[in-house]
Amino acid sequence: MKKILVVEDDPSMRWLLRNLLRSNYAVVAKSNGIEAFSWLSVQNIPDLIISDIKMPLMDGFELLENLAISGLYKNIPVIMLTGYDDSSTLKRCYDLGAYCCLVKPFEPSELLGKVAFPFVSKMFL
Repeated sequence: MKKILVVEDDPSMRWLLRNLLRSNYAVVAKSNGIEAFSWLSVQNIPDLIISDIKMPLMDGFELLENLAISGLYKNIPVIMLTGYDDSSTLKRCYDLGAYCCLVKPFEPSELLGKVAFPFVSKMFL
């Protein structure tokens, strides 16, 4: 079963994401980038990361930056979730290496399609 790391500080959004994904994926949820990196640092490597942008301690941008400079985690696809619907935020996510960005509120089916795509596309490489 593919493993997804969810990084989201809002408990209700974390619950929603976990429940949307858990029937098809093993889901691990953390409340900020520091917790996520702590979990990653003990040999945990997810197949995909879903992260909010605005979080305490280490936000989503900092998480993307740290993933990009690490040799071990830089190829993990990252879906960014944001409440900001402006082009500069979305551009920054893509510039930092995000696989895609979804603006909250999003349609659950759209998220599930974005989550499935990196796994399907790897089968054809």
